[in-house]
Amino acid sequence: MFMGEYQHTVDSKGRLIVPAKFRELLGDAFVITRGLDNCLFGYPMDEWRKMEDKLKALPVTKRDARAFTRFFFSGATEVELDKQGRVNIPPTLRAFANLEKDCVILGVSNRFEIWSQDAWETYFTESEDSFNDIAEELIDFDI
Repeated sequence: MFMGEYQHTVDSKGRLIVPAKFRELLGDAFVITRGLDNCLFGYPMDEWRKMEDKLKALPVTKRDARAFTRFFFSGATEVELDKQGRVNIPPTLRAFANLEKDCVILGVSNRFEIWSQDAWETYFTESEDSFNDIAEELIDFDI
């Protein structure tokens, strides 16, 4: 399981250090793609295959299903860690998530997220007051 919050920087070549605790969960290759809220999602290959199966099961006749599937798969790229534990994030994904220098990497159960530090701080600050309301809504899911 991915959990925790880590601060790292993207270098001039687009490389980002992946937290050591995440590396052992990722294996040799994993997938990074566009996520929601203008961050990137990272999946180990087994979790990516599960997500792929769920998205393939969506009805192609539904406009929203087609749009989300396009959004998710068109940004997906298989990546590998280098010997220093860094991943090279493609320019299109860096641009999508506004990753220029300071980043926050979050563990989110079966995936991890990569945020620009500014975007994460803004999201967290704006959402902080609503976390209690969100928790009340999720009570129906036995959380």
